Amino acid sequence: MNAVTVVPIQGVPEIRPGADIGWEVARAMRECGLALVGGDIVVIKSKIVSKAERRLVFAKDIEPSAFAVSAAALTGREPRYMELVLRESVRIVRMGPGVIISETKHGFVLANAGVDGSNTGAGVYALLPESPDASAANIRERLFDAFGVYAGVIISDTFGRPWREGQCDLAIGICGIAPLSDETGTKDAYGNVLRYTKAAVADELAGAAELVCGKTENVPAALIRGYEFEARESAIDEVIMPMERDLFR
Repeated sequence: MNAVTVVPIQGVPEIRPGADIGWEVARAMRECGLALVGGDIVVIKSKIVSKAERRLVFAKDIEPSAFAVSAAALTGREPRYMELVLRESVRIVRMGPGVIISETKHGFVLANAGVDGSNTGAGVYALLPESPDASAANIRERLFDAFGVYAGVIISDTFGRPWREGQCDLAIGICGIAPLSDETGTKDAYGNVLRYTKAAVADELAGAAELVCGKTENVPAALIRGYEFEARESAIDEVIMPMERDLFR
């Protein structure tokens, strides 16, 4: 097994609506002496994608519904924020103090539908990208234009985890990389046949990138090199648990 390196891509500027994320990341890579080679993976934090794709909403422009006001009273959150959360949700899974656990139209189940007011400026909320896979594909093409190499691209966002404290980054959009490594049917070191073993490759890579990006360091992307992955057409839907097998919805 090769050594795997994870390098922060520093120097990405403050992203404005309409910015070309792939180009900005490529420029930042060049400025810090990085270039893509075959087998590289680039992880991009979703916040800058949302900013570039104009997925920003001003709180003053939101008119909360009666349900949003009720949800705000229950959760202790601001009614306008709750209205955005409800608009971005297709199903409410749980609701309690401080949080709504909901399912988004993407199929993600997470806190507050991914609506986030951090690193956006006062009174501005960021929504998740409309189509994270398409965003990843666009970034991948721009990186190819810049370096002549196709990389695996992952767009990540922060999720909480059932049964455990703390949050970690998971993949919400992918292109050019299989999100799972299915080892079902292979044998372990003792000769036992693995009946159901799938490594969450894209999520693990997103988490590794978060270790060098952080939450407050203004480093929204990372380069991962040395990890051997399956390069193919892919979609984030592959990691979403089907409803009939989901014991928690």
